Amino acid sequence: MAVTKLLSLALFITFLGVVNNGRVEASHSVYPQLQSLTAVNVLQLHRTGFHFQPRKNWINDPNAPMYFNGIYHFFYQYNPKGAVWGNVVWGHSVSKDMVNWEALEPPIYPSHRFDKNAAWSGSATILPNNKPIILYTGVDQNNRQVQNYAVPANFSDPYLRRWIKPARLNPVVEPDQGVNASAFRDPSTAWWLNRHWRMVVGSKRNHRGIAYLYRSRDFFHWVKAKHPLHSAPHTGMWECPDFYPVLLSGKQGLDTSVVGKHVKHVLKVSLDVTRYDYYTVGTYLTDKDRYLPDNTSADGWVGLRYDYGNFYASKTFFDPAKKRRVLWGWVNESDSTSDDVKKGWAGIQAIPRTVWLYPNQRQLMQWPIQELESLRGKKVKISHRKLMTGQRIEVKGISAAQVDVDVTFFIPSLDKVEPFNPSWSLTDAQLLCAKKGSKIQGGVGPFGLLALASENLEEYTPVFFRIFKTSIKHIVMLCSDARSSSLEDGLYKPSFAGFVNVDLADKKLSLRSLIDHSVVESFGGGGKTCITSRVYPTLALLENAHLHAFNNGSQTIVVENLDAWSMKKPVTMN
Repeated sequence: MAVTKLLSLALFITFLGVVNNGRVEASHSVYPQLQSLTAVNVLQLHRTGFHFQPRKNWINDPNAPMYFNGIYHFFYQYNPKGAVWGNVVWGHSVSKDMVNWEALEPPIYPSHRFDKNAAWSGSATILPNNKPIILYTGVDQNNRQVQNYAVPANFSDPYLRRWIKPARLNPVVEPDQGVNASAFRDPSTAWWLNRHWRMVVGSKRNHRGIAYLYRSRDFFHWVKAKHPLHSAPHTGMWECPDFYPVLLSGKQGLDTSVVGKHVKHVLKVSLDVTRYDYYTVGTYLTDKDRYLPDNTSADGWVGLRYDYGNFYASKTFFDPAKKRRVLWGWVNESDSTSDDVKKGWAGIQAIPRTVWLYPNQRQLMQWPIQELESLRGKKVKISHRKLMTGQRIEVKGISAAQVDVDVTFFIPSLDKVEPFNPSWSLTDAQLLCAKKGSKIQGGVGPFGLLALASENLEEYTPVFFRIFKTSIKHIVMLCSDARSSSLEDGLYKPSFAGFVNVDLADKKLSLRSLIDHSVVESFGGGGKTCITSRVYPTLALLENAHLHAFNNGSQTIVVENLDAWSMKKPVTMN
């Protein structure tokens, strides 16, 4: 759960100014005069059609997603009174497919001495007797961040509408003398090992990010381990830690308690100083209760990210019904606070993604859950179409403002690939994307899609590849560039980007983009690199939105296959 704070290091301020194109997105801003301003009219302009969002008001972190007795439960930080952060409670929605949702009453909200001042993020664990339990962060009467638990009031209720927070045992974890009580939050899903439950809580000491480890025999009495599960210097506060196993091969997900030589482990942290999610792949040393990232995984902001765009405070869960691990992530707005108040809502959730370990065991793969395809409507197809320099092909016959498009590009020749300048950074594709936009001709690329484009291209959001080469390999960059996305001034319009670790032996690159009015969520290389952008076109709206495939490189590109589906709205939504 992100909270407002001042950043004391000039280094962090400088870094944020670079990665966010000069806009510091360090924390939730607090607007006491606005947080209880009820939306009278909820503006539909820019609202998404198939992404999760409540009918009105503010949402942020996904909390405690779980599958229980045939029902998917999704909780989230929610302001029931206004469209800015504040008055935060836990929203709750239920679904049978994670596509169609029914909203319920908030089940967790400040009500006791141990959460008097806030009820912040947390996780769900399914105990062996098939009883769900939630751990969450409360801010107590002394403004300390403490960890509490909640259980269903009635386990026979399939929707688990009511939850209780036993006052006798809460809080179950309090910050000891060595823990920063104002930076101690977001307990993870617990796992069982050697007759003890274990869970981690995010924190920091000075500027070292920490995942404190706690153990318990009964889930109610927790003891802090002598050493953290993991920590790293110069990374700041670790929010929303997530720790889980992944199979060495195959897409099947695992229960959080699985250990052994057939798995790697993933540790994800949300860095408060950058507002991005980072993960490492490594080994869980069960005999020492320590996590060791592989030498191919780096801690901090030079490391791997779930998503190289607008995506934060993510949370995974194991879905036993389909044997998969599912990832949720919060996608914030990129317009102004006054815009949010005016429209009566703020925040969406990214489409739930299945995650698994790539065969080289160095990174994760991500893909939209299969159930999303149930919303596909009218389909158009384009095959074997050449794109010469400066050419584009419009994808007609679909609703371009609300569409799922999956395209494979073929590169006839890599002879014209431009060299990768040694002065460029291999850890900061975003700066390179800003330097080499969609209009600047390269050798191979830029080529890709123009999403949410107006008729005469006054507005468009390009999602594209650009290929470079060093003396030993090709480097593929994926960009989602919002700088031309809207004619409206004052918006945050960054050029997001990430490198895609792909083998170009077959000279093919794939791209899938979920385009939904004010969000473009893209998956490059089959899910190796993902980028989510928020955009607010003024012309490219509804039936006036267009979609193109384009090539601005000097090398001809072939649209080998392009499938695009108009997307229907779910039957029920929040």
